Amino acid sequence: MTEQCEHFNQIHTHHANTNGCEECLKMGDRWVHLRVCLSCGHVGCCDQSKNRHATKHFHDTGHAMMRSGERGETWGWCYVDREMFDPI
Repeated sequence: MTEQCEHFNQIHTHHANTNGCEECLKMGDRWVHLRVCLSCGHVGCCDQSKNRHATKHFHDTGHAMMRSGERGETWGWCYVDREMFDPI
């Protein structure tokens, strides 16, 4: 991640609110991979999932920083700068 990203100040948590995509769980739907919002802990499904709830969460809230919610994965993503980073 370049030093020009100004969104690191949006990181307030690394903890997920749920063990699955919040919206898909309510709908009884499925997801491919999970993404965790680093601003509020919202868990959404990835863009390979049909509902793309993580990206929708970004568009709805402006929360730019997220991390993978998959076991063993340690990468993060800034939606605004479109760059990966290590959130640990």
